[in-house]
Amino acid sequence: MENRVSLISTLMPYLVSLLVFLLFLEQISYFRKKRNAPGPNLVIPFLGNVASLVRDPTTFWDLQSKLAARCGFSANYIIGRFIVFIRDTELSHLIFANVRPDAFALVGHPFGKKLFGEHNLIYMFGQDHKDLRRQIATNFTPKALATYTALQQLIILKHLMHWERLSSESASEPISLRLLIREMNLETSQTVFVGRYLSREARDRFREDYNFFNNGLMKLPIDLPAFAFRNARLAVDRLVTTLTACATQSRSRMAEGDEPSCLLDFWMQELVKEIAESQTPPRHSSDAEIGSYLFDFLFAAQDASTSSLLWAVTLLDSHPEVLQKVREEVSRIWSPESNQLISADQLREMKYTQAVAREVVRYRAPATLVPHIATVDFPLTDSYTIPKGTIVFPCVYDSSFQGFTEPHRFDPERFSVERQEEVVYKRNFLAFGAGAHQCVGQRYAVNHLVLFIAMFVTLLDFKRHRTDGCDEITYTPTISPKDGCKVYLSRRCARYPNLALN
Repeated sequence: MENRVSLISTLMPYLVSLLVFLLFLEQISYFRKKRNAPGPNLVIPFLGNVASLVRDPTTFWDLQSKLAARCGFSANYIIGRFIVFIRDTELSHLIFANVRPDAFALVGHPFGKKLFGEHNLIYMFGQDHKDLRRQIATNFTPKALATYTALQQLIILKHLMHWERLSSESASEPISLRLLIREMNLETSQTVFVGRYLSREARDRFREDYNFFNNGLMKLPIDLPAFAFRNARLAVDRLVTTLTACATQSRSRMAEGDEPSCLLDFWMQELVKEIAESQTPPRHSSDAEIGSYLFDFLFAAQDASTSSLLWAVTLLDSHPEVLQKVREEVSRIWSPESNQLISADQLREMKYTQAVAREVVRYRAPATLVPHIATVDFPLTDSYTIPKGTIVFPCVYDSSFQGFTEPHRFDPERFSVERQEEVVYKRNFLAFGAGAHQCVGQRYAVNHLVLFIAMFVTLLDFKRHRTDGCDEITYTPTISPKDGCKVYLSRRCARYPNLALN
């Protein structure tokens, strides 16, 4: 024992010296990568500034944005990874335009590949990516979108009625909409994307697994038992397995000539037709691959839509003149007393409500950051090159406040026919991304937001429960009001419509 203690005592100075030397090398590596980029001058070894990111992501990213004000970008260090934050719109476009093997890889999440798996739409490049997007485009034809809007309205109505009952049961206390809207959107995604192929039991398991996944998104990437990140990764595996089984069932039904009733059916109908004509299945069309891509759709639609719906309620409450104009427009076009679904033509007529929806997305871009990884050293500006392996965060939220007229003002009129700021400042409107990976389902997403706004303000009266800081931004993982959007609700219409599929 004495010999062991003596050995440790002898080695301790060398071990301490080695540790100090390694920490010194890490700081040197950080400075070498950072160079003249704005950012912290010293970082905690290995961990970097992860503590401040996890503790208060809003403040962390606000600080990165302020640091980037001078030259359009800033740097930091998180869990052994050097990061670059992009504030300037043109620099963000430079990243989006160079998603290719010898420049940048879109990852969706800083530790996305470990979490989502390898078979994921966002990791694809080149012709494979183009071919897959061509397949996916058939899911968003006017006929397909009309099918989805009918399903969306039935689910929105069901949940609005439920929320009003909850509010009436505790009239003196406001209800928080964040989890309620999230549940509504999860049911919408399940029904629109895979419809009849999910049993009630499967939907319940699906909900539990998606909660695991959602919790893991904001946690440290510790892939060990009992940690949230491991639970999330395993949940993704189970979700993809479930969606793969749905793809198998849909393929069989569409081969038998059934009419499509959900997104998966529209996809499979075209796929079955293409295989029959060419006698060769296109690449990336196995049930397992389609199951993975369906999960990508779910991830893209679920939390971003929840964010937009929450901000729609928040902003309409704080802008009563906008709320009044929406109600007037909707009442001219659709009446709940008609017991009819809002048609595709009526939806197109709601020009002002669509402008409100687009302004909500601009003003509070739900997915504020779009992570990429530099696969090579990439010249960002004349004086700075992003080192290979850097995680790069183009900030689409900051772009929304560049270029537009009075960008910090909530102003739906900017999307009017007269002003057309979505055209004039198109390069700054990046909420749906840009380049090859621009959101393929943005028409679906806007339709969902317009339908929700139209039905919510027509069927319900609402009042925000306002407290200090209630409208501050928090990450969940997309952005939402800090208080979860607490409201009082009551029925506005004489009676709820009796809606049904045609």
